[in-house]
Amino acid sequence: MNAAPRTARRRLGRSAALLVAVATAAGLTGGTAFADQDHQGDRSGAAFGPAPRDPMAAVAAMQPSWNLGNTLDAIPDETSWGNPLTTKPLFDYLRSQGFHSVRIPATWYPHQSTTAPYTIDAAYLARVKQVVDLALSDGLYVELNVHHDSWQWIANIATDHDSVMARFDSTWQQIAAEFKDEPRKLLLESVNEPQFNNATDAQKTQYMNELNTSFFTVVRNSGGGNKDRLLVLPTQGCTPSQPLMDDLNAEIASLHDRNLVATVHYYGYYPFSVNIAGGTTYDAQNQKMTSDTFALLHSEFVSKGIPVYLGEYGLLSEPNSGTVEQGELLKYYEDINYQARLNGVTSALWDDANYLDRTNLAWREPDLMALIKTSWTTRSGTASTDNLFVPHTGTIPAQTITLNGNGQWFTGLWQGDRPLIPYLDYTLSGDRLTLTSRALTRLAGDRAYGVDATLQVRYSQGQPWQLHVVSFDTPVAADATGTTTGLTIPTQFHGDQLATIESKYADGSNAGSASWTAFQAFNSAFAPDYANNALVLKPDFLNSLKDGVPATLTVHFWSGATVSYQVVRSGSTVTGTAS
Repeated sequence: MNAAPRTARRRLGRSAALLVAVATAAGLTGGTAFADQDHQGDRSGAAFGPAPRDPMAAVAAMQPSWNLGNTLDAIPDETSWGNPLTTKPLFDYLRSQGFHSVRIPATWYPHQSTTAPYTIDAAYLARVKQVVDLALSDGLYVELNVHHDSWQWIANIATDHDSVMARFDSTWQQIAAEFKDEPRKLLLESVNEPQFNNATDAQKTQYMNELNTSFFTVVRNSGGGNKDRLLVLPTQGCTPSQPLMDDLNAEIASLHDRNLVATVHYYGYYPFSVNIAGGTTYDAQNQKMTSDTFALLHSEFVSKGIPVYLGEYGLLSEPNSGTVEQGELLKYYEDINYQARLNGVTSALWDDANYLDRTNLAWREPDLMALIKTSWTTRSGTASTDNLFVPHTGTIPAQTITLNGNGQWFTGLWQGDRPLIPYLDYTLSGDRLTLTSRALTRLAGDRAYGVDATLQVRYSQGQPWQLHVVSFDTPVAADATGTTTGLTIPTQFHGDQLATIESKYADGSNAGSASWTAFQAFNSAFAPDYANNALVLKPDFLNSLKDGVPATLTVHFWSGATVSYQVVRSGSTVTGTAS
């Protein structure tokens, strides 16, 4: 991940090309993938013992994996982006949580001379080695790379070819020399998300192959354990599209070395990953893209005996940001880990500290992590929704949801340690679960706005699916005045939750910074402030509005309710009017 500090929501350098390629990958694939059964069994012995000589077995033993993000890759120093210094208790905790490997991104250029011989600061090199050794001492596999250097200076290879290659080679000569005596459980990755400025597609392919070949040659010639160490080679941008994987496949074949690993990253379908263009749910299109991408990884590499390390996976929005609705987020993470397991792909969760609180060594989203950990060995059932919205007043009707067992079967509906009663509280017809009016009325209690009760849909295996009973009324927004630095709209959410905002001009054209869609980006164009009863429109959105031309917003909520609101920008002044 090319990333900014956690406090700035981290996204610095992910290119539009990567996003488009990821978003279209599903359209380039087809067929059915089958798990590599030889590498799907119990890996605990291989994980914490010596690395197997068989590359496929070694990478399989690395599953599951985790990224030490925004740390040694931070600019300029380890703690610059808000994370604490890395210590052994962190790796102790990761091992206790079932992780078998860690990816350690490292950015070298802030600690390196910009002129030949491009010497890396000895203290920084020693610190990186110290962190690597802390992880190795816990029995974990480690993958070390060249990270933000990719877009800071390597990207200029088209206009400064000889200098970039000289610096790249020198960087790897120094790293390889420092780590040549480390055990086989250390893997080296040539470069993170490589991108190339001012280059044609053909040139990009040439530069990618040149970097990977040069990395391979430098490391192999450095002696010690590097002569047959597992080396990790990326596609351009670490994008999992078929043309780029074809290029990498050909490059790996040309090197005639069995100890090579292919790597890509996966952040899902772009509209869903950031909640834009109406991509609010993990729908059939999303699911197909995920399954097709992993099937392609299997057919391109795994089926040919080339191990695959998914160096990063996640979403382009943080799990605790509210951008992606919690139930939809859970479906995505459950499925992506299943697809990785099905297709024999070792997967590394990208964590810049939005998953693991590294100070207190506790998961920020326990339900999410419980599901992810369960998905390493079995599937968990889900449902069409995780919220049942009931009216704040009046009669509460029965409600029906669709169960998705993911190969498991329904075993009951529970509230805490008390089972609900079939026929009286709910009925089941095929995959259709109906909660009765009687049950919902009891569960809603005094119908205070928000979550009044939480149920568990239990399946034969895996994590239970949480189902919240939520009392709501249609939200109400009030008139507001602000500037292009932000418009805070007083809003009574009445227990409802914001899904997305559609923005158009009277002529039907799209209004907003994302001009290609009417549905603007959650947390970029707008964000709810539930604690302060406000809906906030952001500067990027407001500054993009046509001067003096009213824009009509349709605010969509998860209950299905909508609210209409009009916004007009006049110079730097913004006026909002409730419809």
